[in-house]
Amino acid sequence: MMKIRHKNQKQENFPVGMMIFNANLRKIINDYYKFARYADDIADNPNLKAEKKVEKLHELEEIFLKQRKYHGQKLKFVTRLREEFDKQSLNSNLATDLLIAFRKDAIGFDYQTWEQLVDYCKYSAAPVGKFMLAVHKENPSTYLPAASLCIALQIINHIQDLRYDNIVQKRRYLPADIMKKYHLKEEDLTKDKSSISLKKAIEHIINLTRGMVKEGALLTQLIKDRNLRIEVCIILSLTNIMIKKIIKYDVMATEVKLSKFDWLRGTLCGIYKGITAKVKTLPNEEKK
Repeated sequence: MMKIRHKNQKQENFPVGMMIFNANLRKIINDYYKFARYADDIADNPNLKAEKKVEKLHELEEIFLKQRKYHGQKLKFVTRLREEFDKQSLNSNLATDLLIAFRKDAIGFDYQTWEQLVDYCKYSAAPVGKFMLAVHKENPSTYLPAASLCIALQIINHIQDLRYDNIVQKRRYLPADIMKKYHLKEEDLTKDKSSISLKKAIEHIINLTRGMVKEGALLTQLIKDRNLRIEVCIILSLTNIMIKKIIKYDVMATEVKLSKFDWLRGTLCGIYKGITAKVKTLPNEEKK
């Protein structure tokens, strides 16, 4: 039987921001991830009731938006992040949109359709990609494929953690319409082995996700910043490796994760593709 684990930051498959960026960006990127991690920890806290979680997430948002004064040290990174956002004229939604998703997590939103799940991921994951592009001053044309890639990464993580989320967090990220299509019941998501129907449902979701990854691959031709482009290429390589592992192994019976060898080959492949990629010059970037 697979041991139920407790997720933490080190267990994330594709931590965006793993490369060493321009020193001027490290502070805002680190504070952004502290903000997202802190909010995620609130939503996942088993010792807090849903109402208290939502209250704390609203307080966090108010501090970030400067609607609530905060003088302590614990959340100093939030006020610091706000200052960095103001300096770079970044849209507040890049941070506050995340809280919309975390509030859904806090109350255990019940996803009825695939479209609802994708919409949730537009708030839980897509803002991260857009933020990274925005601080690197990338062309807004990169935002749409980045959203597709981030949504795909989020859904892949949901598939990996299917059993954990249902047993520990009491959340179901498998939409009701897909469960109905494959005649699945709630108990199918807590067993220590996937049924044939669940395997088919996962394959169905992975096929939908592959299309998003393909859209996200357009970023390799659009991102100007070399380090960021290399990181995206590494993430794409690792994503394709993970997709194959999910199809090969049973996510209910074993913890499907990237091995050290997967990381090595994914990283090397990504670096090569990032360096050799031919970046397009967009019409509004051409020299006049």
